[in-house]
Amino acid sequence: MTLDDLRVFVAVCRAGSLSSVARDLGCTQSAVSQHVKRLERETGVALLERQPRGVVPTQAGRVLEAAAAEGISGLDLAVRQLRDLVEGESGYVRVATGATTVRHFMSDAVVRFRRRYPKVNVEFRTVSSGRGSFDALADGTLDLAWITLGPPVRGIEQRAVVDLPWVLAVRDDDVWAGRPSLDAAELNDIRLIRLPPNSASAAHLESACAELGIGFGYDTSVADWDTALLLAELGVGRALVPALPGLAVPGDGTLRLIPVPALRPLAVGWAVRRWDALSPPARAFADTVVESRRRGSTSAP
Repeated sequence: MTLDDLRVFVAVCRAGSLSSVARDLGCTQSAVSQHVKRLERETGVALLERQPRGVVPTQAGRVLEAAAAEGISGLDLAVRQLRDLVEGESGYVRVATGATTVRHFMSDAVVRFRRRYPKVNVEFRTVSSGRGSFDALADGTLDLAWITLGPPVRGIEQRAVVDLPWVLAVRDDDVWAGRPSLDAAELNDIRLIRLPPNSASAAHLESACAELGIGFGYDTSVADWDTALLLAELGVGRALVPALPGLAVPGDGTLRLIPVPALRPLAVGWAVRRWDALSPPARAFADTVVESRRRGSTSAP
């Protein structure tokens, strides 16, 4: 019993004619009859009743026709879904990121991806740490993670997308607000709004400052870059943050962003378990973000 046998049998039951199905399939009536006979041999019952003007299914034939039609319909749907998945037209993408990342790095890409792949479900998940993202990638519960790149992690592939220079965020009435740039040495011992001490970006900043022999004191701690920028704009303190895409440099309004070119830039990008094992939708989403960042690189800080 083959899938072709079942397809031909269902077609015969619906057409009520062996010759009609033979014409549709471009084969002989004998070939169509052989499909039916094979099914009858394997089931051990007569499936069709010959009549003067064609054939009709027997009671056993109606049972098999109903089951075969339902199964074939399900298989055809599965094949279409698999084809869509392979072509990237449907499926899902699970991304570890947060609101700051989506706002500054992915907003255009998400819109473009949604327009191109309206049937793909994109799920954004907040993960508390880079280690948590790596664990989720390793066990398959995440497809992609947007991270601050760091040392190699076994079983994880990292790919840089953009390098972010550092800027000092201050209120427009700060004594440094009018400066076009700052030398890193000028920052030594100043007090800052502190980025999360266990974050990769904070570790990178400390390392970059250590290379230049400078250090800071801290007044306030925050959980993300946007909060640090907001507090700086309110005059609560100064914040040394990456120059996030979408922010003007040296700054507009009451917020001033002063470049600190001597500090080693912060590399951010994608982490995956294996690039060659990504599903087509996940790869398409990652590529859309990369393309969006490249297109915006001429205007991004």
